[in-house]
Amino acid sequence: MECFDQDERIIEGTVEKVIFENDRGDFSIFVISVMADEIVQEITCTVQGQIHIGEDVKLTGFFIVHPNYGPQFKAGKLERVMPKTTESIEKYLASGAVKGIGPSRAARIVKEFGLETFEVIENRPELLAKIKGITKKMAAEIGREFADKSFQRNTMMFLQNMGLTANQSKKIWEKYGEDAIDTVKRNPYALAEDIFGIGFRIADGIAEKAGISRSSPFRISAGVSHILTEALGSGHVYLPRPELIAKSRDLLGLEASEIENQLLRMVMEADIKQDKIWREDGEDEIAVYLAAYYHAEIYVARRLLELNAAVEAPGTDVDSGIAEVERESGVVLADLQKMAVREAVMRGALVITGGPGTGKTTTIKTIIRIMHKMGKSLVLCAPTGRAAKRMSEATGMPASTIHRLLGISPENTRMSLKSEVPEEMMIQQDCVIVDESSMVDIILMSRLLWRIKPGARLVLVGDVNQLPSVGAGNVLRDVINSGKVRVVYLDEIFRQSRESAIVMNAHRINEGVYPVLNEKTSDFFFIPETDINKLIVTISELTAKRLPKFMDVDAIRGIQVLTPQRKSAAGVANLNIVLQNVLNPASPNKAEKAMGSFVFRQGDKVMQIKNNYNTQWVVVNEMGAVVDDGYGVFNGDEGIVERIDGEARKMRVRFEDDRVVDYEFGQLDELVLAYAITIHKSQGSEYDVVILPIHSGPPMLLNRNLLYTAITRAKKLVVIVGIAGTLYRMVDNIRENVRYSTLEYRIVRLYRQWHDEEGGEDE
Repeated sequence: MECFDQDERIIEGTVEKVIFENDRGDFSIFVISVMADEIVQEITCTVQGQIHIGEDVKLTGFFIVHPNYGPQFKAGKLERVMPKTTESIEKYLASGAVKGIGPSRAARIVKEFGLETFEVIENRPELLAKIKGITKKMAAEIGREFADKSFQRNTMMFLQNMGLTANQSKKIWEKYGEDAIDTVKRNPYALAEDIFGIGFRIADGIAEKAGISRSSPFRISAGVSHILTEALGSGHVYLPRPELIAKSRDLLGLEASEIENQLLRMVMEADIKQDKIWREDGEDEIAVYLAAYYHAEIYVARRLLELNAAVEAPGTDVDSGIAEVERESGVVLADLQKMAVREAVMRGALVITGGPGTGKTTTIKTIIRIMHKMGKSLVLCAPTGRAAKRMSEATGMPASTIHRLLGISPENTRMSLKSEVPEEMMIQQDCVIVDESSMVDIILMSRLLWRIKPGARLVLVGDVNQLPSVGAGNVLRDVINSGKVRVVYLDEIFRQSRESAIVMNAHRINEGVYPVLNEKTSDFFFIPETDINKLIVTISELTAKRLPKFMDVDAIRGIQVLTPQRKSAAGVANLNIVLQNVLNPASPNKAEKAMGSFVFRQGDKVMQIKNNYNTQWVVVNEMGAVVDDGYGVFNGDEGIVERIDGEARKMRVRFEDDRVVDYEFGQLDELVLAYAITIHKSQGSEYDVVILPIHSGPPMLLNRNLLYTAITRAKKLVVIVGIAGTLYRMVDNIRENVRYSTLEYRIVRLYRQWHDEEGGEDE
């Protein structure tokens, strides 16, 4: 695309025709009529935004020549005014912009009222009843519709003139309503906190247009919050104060003193918390947290120690109970498994950890049976729907996601951890068992502990060598490292598991030993490929043809491509487009919805990429009746697109635990295609077949921890495609991204405080 006019131009005219508008409403191709020297010219234009026929617009941009579509005006800025001529007023009304007015009715109204049409509709709608076909009731309804839309329309125009897209403007209107303009003028940085898809930089651009000072307290607070929020995305619960100030200086272009002054105000207003962390090595530091994460860590530390101290005696001979369960099941437990069962009964809080094939599931099943013999009730849960389903299948007992167990709703997520839990919200069971606990973040753990009744038992089961949670914190590792909660390490690989190359190679990798590749009768294969393009073709063929036939699995539901990267040729973005084309190609029978650089299609596998506590879901039975409902879809939830309704502007997704969600098109930026996902996003999930492209990339993305996690996601088969040298370097690379968290510190510190107060000695 080349410019034939290097100077920025301003053109004004009336929208005559909309050639194209994407479904998100944030890109339009249209034709305007422009009066120049008493001659009307038609100009094709493009703009980031939504356009209606009949609107008068002022566009700022450049004339270009598109290689396929010829001369165009590419507008970088769009300003709207309501139509001023009778012709443009009629076109606007005829476009369907006002409910109840179509082309013929628009013509009759404009003929009657001319340039006063809008004033009549808004202020004297009863006069519309003079028009043939419009009753008094219809006139009143048209007036109300126009008045309601007038404020919204003016707001949307204002927001889009500030550089926001139509989709962003719609979200702002839905959030703030008639307060939208005042909010943006007063503090546009509120948008970064309240509106998904509007970050600090967009808000900062709006603030600059609004004339807000670069040293405004609103701006500094928003910048600091933005940096702390970005840190959450890397797993950090806090940032060291010097690092936070340095990052804030870079982002805001201000002096450290200005930022330090605002930090003090934010602490006083309870937006953030500062705390001095006393290290035993003398390397003390000032940690700065978003307030919710500070309180969550303190709460988790306190509740874990409270649970540990308050458990009642079992009132039965645990060893006899274990022997009885062994006789009934025909399974003989290893010594460490028996220890884990014994500790689960005797302790208020317990961690059971171990790699694949070490008997964690058998141990859970035995705990369940012993507890039942003791007359104790249990509840089983896991962080993801897939993990909960697997837990239920393995134990024969119902299991749910943690979110579903807690009945997460917009109301109870706003309840403070400091408040007393209403009786009806308390988890009533005597024992809570959490599987895949390595992926439970600090906020979710705090919410779970808030709901567990005093005196109950908590058993956390997980593999500490897995990647930590996608959300902030390092909960399982911190609890284990604290030494104040009992931990049982299961390290014996059982005979049936030793027959699996997946299990044995996972343990080799964890111990720093290279995996054995392509053994006969193996469930672990390596396909060498150095050419990145051939690698992608191989993955495509394996997924679509070879493995579904070889393994008798569903190509979409049973096979998962896991990749360390997002943006490389073998990363998530590119692989999803490639795999969609072979697994769910376009068809006249499949509805589609364009989303930026990709398309959602009926039948696609998708994943939610943010926690949304306000989204409603239902579960329906085979007869179509609703049998359950609730709120909340969460980062990492996977599902299938069942329906795309262009007229209703909705897309229906059925998630793995049978929750059905109807997404408004404006919400679809919360979803991505999931034929290929990052290894991080696979935590807590298990797939029949895992395909793993290993080619090249930075050391921080290619480490042992990542490889181990990817391999242990597979139940039946692992296929690695790529470069053996890169695979071996991953095994050698023990580098892990450091997470700033202080849960271990807080557990130890609180334990010592309590212990000292009781006059005892520390462990």
